[in-house]
Order: sequence, then structure tokens, then C-alpha cells
Amino acid sequence: MLVMFAGGVRHQESVGMRYLDDSQVGDPYAGNIMYNMLTGDAPTMKIAYGTGEGGANPIPRLDYFNTNGSLQSQGTLFSEVNALTQGHYGGLNSIIQGANISSQGLKQRPYNPTIFEYLRRHGGYGATDVWFVGNGIDASIPLLNYSAHPDYGQKYGANFFAPLVTFFEGFDSLGHGKIYHPENELAPMYRLKAFLDNSFLQYGNGLDALGNTAEEKQQIKQFMNLMYEKVANWTLNLPPVSDTVDCYTVGFAAEVMTHFKPAFMCVNLSDVDVCHSNFTGYVSALHRADHAVGHLWNVIQSDPELAGNTSIICIPEHGRNDNPNNIIDTNNWSAYDHSDGSNSLRIWSLMAGPSFPQNLTIGSQGNTIGQVTDAMLTVADMLGIKNEVIGAGFLEGGTNSFLDLI
Repeated sequence: MLVMFAGGVRHQESVGMRYLDDSQVGDPYAGNIMYNMLTGDAPTMKIAYGTGEGGANPIPRLDYFNTNGSLQSQGTLFSEVNALTQGHYGGLNSIIQGANISSQGLKQRPYNPTIFEYLRRHGGYGATDVWFVGNGIDASIPLLNYSAHPDYGQKYGANFFAPLVTFFEGFDSLGHGKIYHPENELAPMYRLKAFLDNSFLQYGNGLDALGNTAEEKQQIKQFMNLMYEKVANWTLNLPPVSDTVDCYTVGFAAEVMTHFKPAFMCVNLSDVDVCHSNFTGYVSALHRADHAVGHLWNVIQSDPELAGNTSIICIPEHGRNDNPNNIIDTNNWSAYDHSDGSNSLRIWSLMAGPSFPQNLTIGSQGNTIGQVTDAMLTVADMLGIKNEVIGAGFLEGGTNSFLDLI
């Protein structure tokens, strides 16, 4: 499992555990606001990232982590990793493709093959073995599940859900959809679908498809019906505190994991991007992203088929500036962009599971080890296709598997 963690995470407030000390003049209050993922004591003063009035009540550490220690203590932290770009979509592409292409822009599919396509083409995985759970349909997120490369493309792509759009906004339209009788009604519907698909010719060919088998399509339909029932009855497997898009996204990702037991799933989080104008909202979102990832790991460890057989990699697409912009929020705290080419390229990667040593920290400030594209090759390494991915020739120079850097 790969979590593209949170949408521009400043190094100081995350693995640096500095809270306000390196960001807000006159507020020398440090501490760890990500204590499900990271090992360290929480702040004791100026609490504004939790629940309740003014965010004064930190979300309690999840029970599993009280018993077993932080995710860091259960795995390996690369504490100083190099990002390759300061832009969100370029950063996400660098994680998914394992490459940084300066001309890669919004509203464009990845130029190079994605980890999803590598897994399906070279690893032989089926469509429902590979999933991408996005946190929305803005910023071209739905384009990341396969590339425009002619040798790979849609037939090797991942199944994609933007769950809040599909299961919340789409509830009235799809939640009560008609179920067609497989003998009398389904065949005419498929003929109509084929007619409509072939009306959109691309260079003389009909539309390509992800290649879900008939059985996989039925599994997806059953899953969607189940999700609509859970939304109606409010029985989703959500984090205990779910008051952000990221928390809901992770809740649906947990449902995908336990229902399909995929070989690989990628989840995108981005609520911390509010840091451009609201530092209070940023630390609040960072605290909840930690809570959400902790919940996801709890779900995995509670499932007999997944526990002991699943690894997790968390990595931001880029960091944030060393110096603030001129926007002040309601707590009189300064906001931060991501453009400076130094601090905004400082990231980290946290990983746990059977593939990784426990309680190991690699790298330090001034000692950068690894780069953002390493996450993709690490997934390929764990699932047995590292040589095929390297041999395809599209990786960014200097890309390694994190496993080779341990």
C-alpha cells in the first residue's frame, strides 16, 4: 500500500516535530502532532489542532498504537528524502511514474508508465488487484490511474474511485440504480454500452478499457451496492474522528482493502494544502492525516488475510517553504507556500510491514538519503517486478528501491 501523504507537508511540523517553534514568531512550542505515525511527545502548550472549541482537544492516540508503539517504531523512517518538484500534480506524477518530467502538466495523463501499469503488464495482476483511491476529481487526480504511453495505457490501468464523489455526491443518482436481470435485460444494456463506446473512435479504434473481467465487474457492482448501503446506514469503516475529506477517503480505502484484498492500492491525501492561507487548518489537517493513516493500519492489522502480509509506504509529494508568505490566519499565524527550491524539496518516507526492519531511522538533516521516485520502485521491488521496471528505461536517474538503501 502506498499513501501519497497529504499534499505538501512541511518537514518541520512533521518529522521535525517542531509544531510552532520553527514557523510562528513568538510561539516557541514544539512537539509531535503525528503520534500514531511518529515516535515523540505531543505539544503541551498552545494546542489548536484537535477537536472542540479552538481545536484544544488532541485526537487520542489509537488503541493499537498505545499497545504496539508508533508506526515508526514498527517500521523504517527515511527522515530526509529529496523531492523533485514543488508542484502537487508533478509531485504525484513523480511518485506514480518514478520519474520527473518538467513538461508534465495538469489535464494530462502521465507520460511514462505508472506503477499500476507495470504491475499489471509485468506482474500479471488483474484489474481488481490494483486500485487507486483519490480524494476527489479536481487537479486531474483521476488521470493518474494509467498513462498515455502507447506500450502501456488503459488496458493495464488501475480501478479508480473518488469515493466522496461516487458514494456521497452520487448517492441520489447511483445509490438506487436498477439491477438488470442477467438473462433478460443485461445483454441489451451491454449492446447499448458497446454502441456508445464505439461512437467515440480514437484513431479508428473503439475505446480501450481497463480490462475488468465479467466476474470483476460483478465484484465492483457488489462493492458499490454495499457502499451505498453503508452510506445509508452510516456503517462505514471510518477513522474514529472523521471531519475532513482525507479521513473519509481513508475510510473508503479501508473498505476497498478489506473487500478486494488487492495486491496494491494507492491512496491520495491532500487536506494540508490549506497551509497556503491557514496555518491553523494545516496543523489540524496534518494531525487528522496521521489519525487516518493510523486507522488504516489498524484495519489492516485486524484482518487475518492482510495482517502480516501487507506493507505500507507513506510519502509526501513535496514539502513547503522555509519562510512564510504574508497571509495571517485567525490565530495570527503565518501561512506557507511551496516554491523555494530548498525546504520545499525536503520530504521523508515512513514504511512498515514484513518487508521493513522495525524501529530503524535512516538519514538526518544534512544527510539526505533517497528521493521521491524511490517509493514507486520499492513497490515494484516488493511485488517482484523491479528488474522489469528498471529495464523499461523510464525511471528518474538516481532512483533506487528503499529496500536497497536500508
